[in-house]
Amino acid sequence: MGHMRAIRQLPTVPFFRTLSSELGARFKLVLHRPVVRRARAILRRLADAGTASYPPDTRRRLKILNMVAYLIAITTLIYAIQQAVQDFTTYAPMIFLNLALVVAALMVPLAHRINDMAGGLLLVGAEYAALIGFGDFFSREAGTQLQYFVAASAPFVIFGLKRIWLIVTIVLLGLILHLCVWFWFPAEGRVAPHEQPVADALYVQGAITTVIIIAACVWYAFSLVERAKAETDAVLRNTLPDAIVERLKARPGAVIADSIDDASIMFSDITGFVSLARGLGADETVKLLSQIVSEFDALAAHHGVEKIKTIGDAYMVVAGLPDPVPDHAARLARMGLDMLVYIKKLRAESGLNINIRAGIASGPVMAGVIGTRKFSYDVWGDPVNLASRVEGLATPGRILICPTCHEKLGDAFEFERRGYVDIKGLGAQETWYLVGERQSPPRDAA
Repeated sequence: MGHMRAIRQLPTVPFFRTLSSELGARFKLVLHRPVVRRARAILRRLADAGTASYPPDTRRRLKILNMVAYLIAITTLIYAIQQAVQDFTTYAPMIFLNLALVVAALMVPLAHRINDMAGGLLLVGAEYAALIGFGDFFSREAGTQLQYFVAASAPFVIFGLKRIWLIVTIVLLGLILHLCVWFWFPAEGRVAPHEQPVADALYVQGAITTVIIIAACVWYAFSLVERAKAETDAVLRNTLPDAIVERLKARPGAVIADSIDDASIMFSDITGFVSLARGLGADETVKLLSQIVSEFDALAAHHGVEKIKTIGDAYMVVAGLPDPVPDHAARLARMGLDMLVYIKKLRAESGLNINIRAGIASGPVMAGVIGTRKFSYDVWGDPVNLASRVEGLATPGRILICPTCHEKLGDAFEFERRGYVDIKGLGAQETWYLVGERQSPPRDAA
């Protein structure tokens, strides 16, 4: 009992975790060896054969068709070699039939030059005809008719769901031919009793090939589904905050609307952008704007705030929603200061007369998902209007903030009083320019 108790107390989970990580590391090392890299490159070229002129979705189908054709060619060639070694005279008809099937399978990539259907139809026709010949020669006991079951899954991958009637026809024809081979050809074929091991070997190989091809087709179909889900999820997360995406996935079609008691909003835009764009031209303007927005997006992720939208050269971000945070105003303040630093650096590197101005406001807001097509996550409330107005009143290269935001930032930042400004719809508001963040005193000095 003491030994059993000691065995139970062994740290098996850490051991297996260590073993798993070590095996994973060794597997990665194997994958990065020159020989393995060259082999993978060759496989990619073989899979791509004849598919270059097609769109991505069609190319994916044709690549898997190529790999299935190569698998059929290899296994069929093995059959031909085995039969030639066993007894060439007896198995000569099957050897030549196997070699003809190998040639047909290897011609599949060339058939793609005709259209995206030719390769699949060539392979289906050759396989269906060859299996009848194999069943006639080896009898149904050899199990070659098992490979008709591949028709239950392969056509969906090879031809795509848009050609459903062709798929149904191929599947039904495969089922009919399977039954025909079973009933047409007796159990005792041309193989003599003492050669039964040959038929048994053919049955095992046929079963293995059938299972592998069906498994490969099902795996590919599920991988396409998973890839499509991942792409959809990535698009959603580029459009909406992660928390909102999870709510939409949990309750599709539900109304997403929230009231947030305290949040901060920042608007910024590029000053003189119209004249700058006129001088740069379309290509350079889009390139420059994409570069700036990409950097702002990275800053938003770094500071833990949510980008809401861009309208032309205007950029809007919020902090404190959809998940409340106590330091929302400070997050936007730090991001705004980093934006100014980046634009200053860009101006020096590019020689362009480029600058931005920004406005930040804080207070209660509402937020939600609007629309059913090309929907978006948006924010409403007085702070939104106020942030937009103070941004328009800011001096280029500076950040103007409202009284509530100034109060929340407190002594952690330095300010310069701008004074009262008249805000349409809100009246006179005192405003401040955000100068920078105060440096904390050293610990020993404190």
